[in-house]
Amino acid sequence: MNEFYDVVIIGAGPAGLSAAIYAARARFKVLVLEKEKLGGQITITSEIVNYPGIDRIDGDELTERMRKQAENFGAEFKMARVSDLDLSQEFRIVKTDKGDFKTIGIVLALGANPRTLGFQGEQEYKGRGVAYCATCDGEFFTGMDVFVIGGGFAAAEEAVFLTKYAKKVTIIVREDDFTCAATVADKAKEHEKIEIQYHTEIIEAAGDSLLRKARFKNRHTGEIWNYESLAGETFGIFVFAGYVPDTGIIKGKLSLDPQGYLLTDKDQMTDVPGVYGAGDVCVKNLRQVVTAVSDGAVAATSLEKYVAEVYERLALKPREWEKVKKEPLVEASNPEREIDSFITPEIKEQLKELFGKFRSKITIKALLDQSQLADEMEGFLKELSRLSDRVEGVVSRESDQTKPNENLPALCVLREDGTECGIRFYGIPGGHEFNSFIIGLYNAAGPGQTLSPEELKRIKKLKKPLDIKIAVSLSCTMCPTTVMSAGRIATEHEKVNAWTYDLAYYPELKERYQIMSVPCMIINEKTIEFGKKSVEELLTILETI
Repeated sequence: MNEFYDVVIIGAGPAGLSAAIYAARARFKVLVLEKEKLGGQITITSEIVNYPGIDRIDGDELTERMRKQAENFGAEFKMARVSDLDLSQEFRIVKTDKGDFKTIGIVLALGANPRTLGFQGEQEYKGRGVAYCATCDGEFFTGMDVFVIGGGFAAAEEAVFLTKYAKKVTIIVREDDFTCAATVADKAKEHEKIEIQYHTEIIEAAGDSLLRKARFKNRHTGEIWNYESLAGETFGIFVFAGYVPDTGIIKGKLSLDPQGYLLTDKDQMTDVPGVYGAGDVCVKNLRQVVTAVSDGAVAATSLEKYVAEVYERLALKPREWEKVKKEPLVEASNPEREIDSFITPEIKEQLKELFGKFRSKITIKALLDQSQLADEMEGFLKELSRLSDRVEGVVSRESDQTKPNENLPALCVLREDGTECGIRFYGIPGGHEFNSFIIGLYNAAGPGQTLSPEELKRIKKLKKPLDIKIAVSLSCTMCPTTVMSAGRIATEHEKVNAWTYDLAYYPELKERYQIMSVPCMIINEKTIEFGKKSVEELLTILETI
């Protein structure tokens, strides 16, 4: 059994982060668990303009400020996937792939995932023209026609965002009008590159290896109309049809409404005392950042009273409060490029602390050509290697002799004995991929991210050589999960390679594999998989190859 906490918060979106701030400020011992990326769905929002007191901010920056604030009050953060909850005893047990945690109170800030519609061809063309994240995939549709499916806030906002890339955007709205605030809808209605088709729905997407056709139906008249791209061209369909609550781990344990949303009272408490809900997972009329942080605050302050009552009833000794030391491993901030610097001073300090925990020395070998990218990669490597004697950077302007036909330039991670650990990065690991690259170094040097005994067993059972190419965009919030999962497996198995490519520098990969969405994995040049993958999900794929 792992350490005992007063409060465990599951989910690190705005609701979970707000709950962490309030609970930690009350001097409770607080643990925040997140399975994928700190910040939640809001991190894919490029611009927030309706958060009180802040004129304009992006989702990443807002939630990063919340995280730091929670840590300053003493909250701990851990990247872990929750598999089950035992709510039968006074002390609850939260079971995860990083061990079990005992706690008095729980805040469920589980969030929600993008909803699929189920129209014909949706799954077949996912990643080949059908997409769900404008921030991640919008650039792949530069100069093309794009259809946005949905009539809510996300559809209106993302349609305007997509006009930066698309030749034309057509919004398909099932109702007679948008269902979001007029101030948001009006921006879409008034945009010169946007056309809107009301009381209309998509019924089919079709094509060959890429999306070429779509069929739509007028829900009032029954008329069916078609769109077909010009010969040799493709187009995009972005689905923004709301979200599905991520309530898999609590089904049968807590009361849900018919749509699967968590039922709570006015204090955000569920039908099990000491277990609270917050954010998009709950039944509510408005799902916005401001209501999520409100839920988190209400849940935490209500839980404060509950925890205090348990301490009194069980005659528990009050805890000695101490500020928790921040773990830079968990989710380092994204570095912002400064003049003559790739890494901010704040991140450098975090990295020095993290590199000091490495069990062995590692080498990052830069295989460089004569390009400008290669020169920038060399600068990045020099800056990184100056931070610790546990990380050495070496540069080679020679072509890679072991892979003579491989692309250059590349950053290769080597073990202390000089052998490759299976991790390479083709490009400069900035943006969201900075975190995944640093964690890749941590996995190579040890101790590395925790794997369950079952995961380790499954990795060791892999027999075939597995070469995994991961195509990413540095703006993609879903890519790092897949990159870290593949890299973690590679560091545990000598026959697995996990090579990450920034498509901005390797557009030929996009053309060769017809990539229209990231992350995209190409395994042994045959199997192609789209979407973020955990270690468990990736192992399930690799075991079939």
